Amino acid sequence: MANSKSSQRNVPNPLCFISICLHTSFINFISSFLAANSFRLNFVPIAPDCIFNCGGSSVAFIFVTKWDCANPIPIFTRVTKLKGQFANLCVVIGRPTFVSVQVLEIGFEKIVNIAHARGECKRRGVVSRLKGEHCKDGCFQRVITSMPGVNNYDAVALNQAIGSIEAIAKAGKESILENTDLSADKAETITRLFRDPKLYLSPKFN
Repeated sequence: MANSKSSQRNVPNPLCFISICLHTSFINFISSFLAANSFRLNFVPIAPDCIFNCGGSSVAFIFVTKWDCANPIPIFTRVTKLKGQFANLCVVIGRPTFVSVQVLEIGFEKIVNIAHARGECKRRGVVSRLKGEHCKDGCFQRVITSMPGVNNYDAVALNQAIGSIEAIAKAGKESILENTDLSADKAETITRLFRDPKLYLSPKFN
């Protein structure tokens, strides 16, 4: 028991590094929210807007607080540059949604939740188990990703939330939207492909 308590005391608090270039109108909220969740906060000169380290796993984030619909190129250029530097990179944005948020505070809460989840998955070895399951389910992956617009991430989400290909075929659009983070367009495509004879009887997917 003593060793167990000692090891618990030695576990460091999760870290959050925030770019000194990130100017937000709710910095007090960020500080308070992180403190309430036992994060150590440091302002440092980094390329991403923030980097979280939880349980030995680091996740970098681009936090877009303002989206210029007329000129989105700088954001995508930045994403392209940073994804080559960081193994785990997420983009949180209001509209159009990469991670859906209603207000900036909720957006930052999502950042913390994603970082926490990543660290917990690494601690429990969930990531390695999922990779093993992914190899076994290669056929499932190939079938699902053959659908227009559906990628590997979507296939994993469908497998975890809905189940087998048969279960996905029976699930309606509403069920897919409720249990996964797939877009309405993707859910509609998947539903139609399994239920519209003109589509599922066609020789191949385009």
